[in-house]
Amino acid sequence: PCDIKIYTDSQYVANAFLKGWIWNWKKNGWKKSDKKPVLNPELWERLLKALSKHEYEFIWVKGHAGHPENERCDRLAVAQSEKYAKK
Repeated sequence: PCDIKIYTDSQYVANAFLKGWIWNWKKNGWKKSDKKPVLNPELWERLLKALSKHEYEFIWVKGHAGHPENERCDRLAVAQSEKYAKK
């Protein structure tokens, strides 16, 4: 087990954990409070499983605001999306 800090520029992802939405979604069969389905429930399940043995904290950072690690992640994501778009 590890202590993990997860930095994200996605308010949706951060708030799912910071505001506890994810636990309600899961309890309600991956439905939001408005009864609409949560998008990508299989990815949320994978994330929960990956985090299950760890202590973790989600930290929201503003995207495209010069945060060095966020900028690095953006560059890596763009490079990978371009790589696979060419296939």
